[in-house]
This record gives sequence, structure tokens and C-alpha cells, in this order.
Amino acid sequence: MKNLIIFSLLSVLIGLGCNPTATSDAQTYDLESVEGLRAAIKQKTSEVSNLQGELETLTDKLKKIDPTAKKPKVPVEVMTLEARTFESFSTIQANVTADDLGMASSETGGRLTTLNVKEGDYVEKGQLIATVNLETLEKQKLELNTSLSLAKTVYERQKRLWDQNIGSELQYLEAKNAKERIEQSLKTFDSQLAKKNVYAPMSGVIDMIIVKQGEMSSPGAPIAMILNTSQLKIEADVPEKFLSSVKRGSKVEVYFPALDIETQKKISAVGRRIDPANRTFKIEMNTSSMGGKIKPNLLAEVTVKEQSISDVIMIPVNLLQQEVSGDNFVFVEIDGVATKKKVITGTSNDNAIIIEDGLTVGDRIIVVGAIGLSNGAELTAMEYIDEAEGNK
Repeated sequence: MKNLIIFSLLSVLIGLGCNPTATSDAQTYDLESVEGLRAAIKQKTSEVSNLQGELETLTDKLKKIDPTAKKPKVPVEVMTLEARTFESFSTIQANVTADDLGMASSETGGRLTTLNVKEGDYVEKGQLIATVNLETLEKQKLELNTSLSLAKTVYERQKRLWDQNIGSELQYLEAKNAKERIEQSLKTFDSQLAKKNVYAPMSGVIDMIIVKQGEMSSPGAPIAMILNTSQLKIEADVPEKFLSSVKRGSKVEVYFPALDIETQKKISAVGRRIDPANRTFKIEMNTSSMGGKIKPNLLAEVTVKEQSISDVIMIPVNLLQQEVSGDNFVFVEIDGVATKKKVITGTSNDNAIIIEDGLTVGDRIIVVGAIGLSNGAELTAMEYIDEAEGNK
């Protein structure tokens, strides 16, 4: 029947095209003129279009009433479901801190006469950083040296007299005590004057100059901040719900947004207390400076594992479809036919979602070609290959 209809329509078209003079119900065209030919072509085009529409309508009707007129099979890609381990992750703000930070300071107060470093300079432990003006002490030392010279002369004379049993023992002892007292004072002054030099307490980089040359420094007050950048650490405050999943030695992903650098680190320390103010505990990851790129106070993002659930059925989130009623469903391939299955979902992450009911291990879920698919459609199924994992 289908072939008969098509043959009849084609016969009509051929008959119309073979007439030397185009005719219609209302008009005859002169096929020897340009205008007549154009008008005839326009009319025939319209007639062919109408006939093609009628042909499509008749063909669709035939498909509905003729069981032998089957629809073409829909090509899809399927994935066989297996029990897998579901993992979810969370990203937490972190901060880079220096593991070793020292202050170069003077033990005595005074004006800085010299400052031998600037911010960014690398210094070795024991290197001279600055000197403090102790002119007052130096003048006092000169006076003491003069007094010591006199005290030594008096002492030597009293000693010679005492050795000859001349004079009193008291005079001899007073001269000796005066000399020794001045000598001890000079040692104290030497010790104080030695403190005018400020040395680096550790090796590292001068991170900040606190007291500039010519300014006054107080005893014990820092003059320069020294940072050891060879060993840094990344600190993050983690919500207490991660206590069971975050352990020392666990691997985490660390991303530095300002540098667009991503790396993997191990948790080196886990805090032993929960901060009652924000219900978090602290974790630390050791890191190098990566050639000076990583600096203290640099912001970082740490991705930690929130939970891990083994032996579950999970599918990509984008495979879920929703009916008007709000029920979730997916398409699976059974014996070459698309079958709609309602599912109940559970926990999800950015990529996958757990299916608590509706699917079982071994189901062949349609991964590619499910959108717009009709329930019961015949399929041509191919195995889906996950390019990211390099396997099925």
C-alpha cells in the first residue's frame, strides 16, 4: 500500500513536468516567454511542496496503522553499573604561615647609628644587622680608665709600703679595693658596649625593618623581623564534622589562587582541641617556598575529604531527569529497548549522586542519548568509554 501511494504521487509529478504548456484551474502560462516560465516554475514549486507535505502525512499515517513500518533504532551509549566507593569533598580557606620567625633586637636602648640590611635581604645566623649608639657609655668608660690609672698607682705605692711594713693595713686594703672595683666596673662597661652590635638570631630573609637608621630603639624591642622561608606551613580551620575523615598523613589538594598553582600535600598535624567559638579544629601541611613563590600570609584553598561510603550505586548527576510530578528517573537499556526507571537519590557531590533505590548492580544505564528518549524506544547500544578514566 505504501509503495502504491508513493508511485501514484510520482506519476502525477512526472505528468505535470512533461506538459509543454503549464495549466492551472485559473491560468495558462506562455512557456516561450521569461515571465511565463518564471510564473510556471513558481506554481510548480508550490505544488511539489504541497505534494511533499501530503506524502509525509500519508507516510506518518501508514506507520501508525502498519505494524511492519517500524521506527529507526536510536543510537545510545550505555554503562553497566557496579558497586563503587562514593567520596565527597569540601574546600576550606587556608593561610600560609612561616614555621620559623625571629626578631633581631638590641639588649640596650639607643639610637641606631648603622643599619646594614634592607627588606628582602638574606642574612646568615650571627650576621651583623645594626649598631646602637652608646656614646655615653664610651665616655664613662674613658673616665673609668683614667680613674683606674690613678687607682693602680695608689695601690702599687701602698703595696710597696705595706711590703716594707710601712703604713697601715687599712690604707693598703682601701687602695686595693678601689682598684678592683674600677676594674670590675670596666668589665661591666665592656659587656654593655658589646651589646651595641645587633646580630641575626637565625638565618632567613629580612621581612620587615621596624626601626630605621637614626631612630631610637628600646631595650629588647625588635629592630628587624627575620623570616625563615625554607620551611613554611599551610594552616586551615576545619569544621568539626570532618573529625572522622581528616587524619594525620591524609592527602589533601592545595590550590593557591593568586599563583594558579595546585599541589598535593599530606596533613602533618591535626589540632587536639575544638575551638568553641567557631567549632573548628586546626590542620597543618608542611610546604617549601617553591623557589620563593609561596610566601607567608598567602591565601590557599584546601580540599579535604568529607565522607567516604563504600559499595554503593552511584551515577553522574547529569543523568537524572525529572517528571512533572517531581519524581526522578533515568533510562536503562533492557534487551535493546529503552526503559524508564524511577529512582530515589541520596548523598551527592559535584559529579555523582548515590542511588538508594530503583537501580541495581548490572543495570545498563543510558549515558549518552537519554535526553528526549521515549520509553520503549528501540536502541542501538554501544558501551560508554570514560575518557577521563580511560576505561568503561
